[in-house]
Amino acid sequence: MAWRNLWRRKRRTWITIATIVFGVWLSMTFTGIGDYSYTNMIDTGANLGFGHVTIQPAGYHDEPKISKLISELPEIKNNILEYSEKNHSAIDSTADRVLANGVLATASKQIFGFFVGVDPAQESKQRNIYYKSMIEGDWLESTNERKVVIGKGIAELLNLKIGKKLIYTTTDIDGEIVSEVARVKGIFRTGVKEIDNASIILPIDTLKETLKFKESQITLMALFLNDQRKSSAVAQDIETLLNSKVEVKSWDQTQAELASLITLDRGGNILTQMLIGLLVAAGILNTLLMSVMERLKEFGVMMAIGMLPSNLFLLVMIESFFLAMLGLFFGIMVCIPWYIYMANVGLDFSAMVGDEMSAGGVLIDPLMKIRLYLSSIVIIALSVPGLTLLAGLYPAYKAVKTEPVESIRGL
Repeated sequence: MAWRNLWRRKRRTWITIATIVFGVWLSMTFTGIGDYSYTNMIDTGANLGFGHVTIQPAGYHDEPKISKLISELPEIKNNILEYSEKNHSAIDSTADRVLANGVLATASKQIFGFFVGVDPAQESKQRNIYYKSMIEGDWLESTNERKVVIGKGIAELLNLKIGKKLIYTTTDIDGEIVSEVARVKGIFRTGVKEIDNASIILPIDTLKETLKFKESQITLMALFLNDQRKSSAVAQDIETLLNSKVEVKSWDQTQAELASLITLDRGGNILTQMLIGLLVAAGILNTLLMSVMERLKEFGVMMAIGMLPSNLFLLVMIESFFLAMLGLFFGIMVCIPWYIYMANVGLDFSAMVGDEMSAGGVLIDPLMKIRLYLSSIVIIALSVPGLTLLAGLYPAYKAVKTEPVESIRGL
């Protein structure tokens, strides 16, 4: 009976279904943009050097100093390896880092520089934004070569080209000022001015030698995860595993500015989707209420011949459920090709925003794509019938309150 009632006013039913489909499409698009952009920003931030989870010396986060080191590297690596084997889907890779500040100079000019010592064998374009952003020359090959990779801004400020000499000066672990000379092997361009104008990548053993680090000493270890959403949980597990010998931070702690930006944007996204849901629910409520008001006399007759109020309430709610399922089904059919296109091709806004738009010190991709986590799909799939059934409560209540005698008096 509920199914037949839907098609007594076919145009109204299809308009309601179209409203639900539009709501599903909007919800999928907004959620997909959020899932993609937030994940992309977090991964990009992690690839700047600190990873999704960072193992660093106690107190380094609050007061970074060259004298604060991780000295139990073999033991920590063994513990991480054991944890990774037990949780094989959590940690994708790890990378040792040596960090320092200093001065970069040529014969005519000098600027401030941020030094990052890396092991080329541990790096990949997927997990190292400097490697991924190479525009000239080659990436580092060994841990002890006397060559460096610099940002495009440094190359322009110091008038450096591939093969030219660069002098870098810093303070070693004993507080002594030390200088070394290296040749430029490659140039990268991330698009973030602050990074391109100051970052220099060196072989980790070469930088260790300059800073007088021991072989087993590093500044920090970056852990890259397959799913950035597990960062906090993994950080807590590893901190417990290492017995507080070091401090373990997730990306939202090492990059607080980026985390705040994402939280603020996510809050706006959720608010927007709530407003969309309310608008869709209001449209469904209007349609169902009109349908019920047109059938008050019919409901009166049904109740007069013995239909229970609870069955009448259930009848209207089943109509709402059918509308929700039809809207969800057609919504999925509309969203599948849209999702495939947006996930693989996307919309390119680089012409409008430029190639150097950044937020929280992280480059924002001008190519807008979407992706959906399973949890997001489940939420959307449950929200649509939930809102539709919620919108059907008042019309169903209105139908139950029908007085049989008064409603059929005009027949």
